[in-house]
Amino acid sequence: MFQGLTEWFNQLGLVKWINQLGPRLYAAFIEGDRWKLYLDGLLTTLELTVVALVVGVILGVLVAVIRTAHDQQRPGRRKNPLLGILNGICKVYTTVIRGTPMLVQILIWGFVIFASSRNKFMIGVVALGINSGAYVAEIVRGGLMSVDIGQTEAGRSLGMGYVDTMRFIIIPQAFKNILPSLGNEFITLFKDTSLVNTIGLTELTYRASRIAGTTFDYMPPYIGIAIMYLVCVILLTWLQGKLERRLRQSDRR
Repeated sequence: MFQGLTEWFNQLGLVKWINQLGPRLYAAFIEGDRWKLYLDGLLTTLELTVVALVVGVILGVLVAVIRTAHDQQRPGRRKNPLLGILNGICKVYTTVIRGTPMLVQILIWGFVIFASSRNKFMIGVVALGINSGAYVAEIVRGGLMSVDIGQTEAGRSLGMGYVDTMRFIIIPQAFKNILPSLGNEFITLFKDTSLVNTIGLTELTYRASRIAGTTFDYMPPYIGIAIMYLVCVILLTWLQGKLERRLRQSDRR
């Protein structure tokens, strides 16, 4: 039985491929301590993701609050002209960012706007943060609009200003509604960091590309980083689910 199975593997060329796989893996991950390059690239990717998400959340919340404040102005009253201008700027921002590919935006930031800069990490943070901010803005705006308008009116009736009402009443309630979407945005942003290798940032994909170019063997490095991305996404998804369960338990109490 085993002899027949071995002959079948030989006919398919699997035995030869398996025998060659060991040296290929060694060259891609072990030789010259190349595993350290993957680890360094992964740490850069995670750091870039976290910093860009912080920028995106700050920008997104600001845009969402402006647009929500504009949309919730009472009909019949004179509308705030400054709020109208800011709302127009925010709409243009979200339309342009969401309507153009992220790769094109990264190339513009890297080779047009910051063409003379050598700080690739800063360029990556700006490009990814601004892109993420447009999507976070729509996520947060949807969450804010999902909270009953009576909550805002109740806060204002207690003498609270608009900022305090948003900070202490509306945003905490909206956060629980938007957490799944915000978690998905974080995971998407983590995967999209692979695009910044086009401007020369030494993140995970860039490291794999350089190693593949050195060994002239592209399969082990690219399959390897695909597994790394997958493991990280599974871990992030698990953490997101755990946080959601914690929030649901706190609601029941």
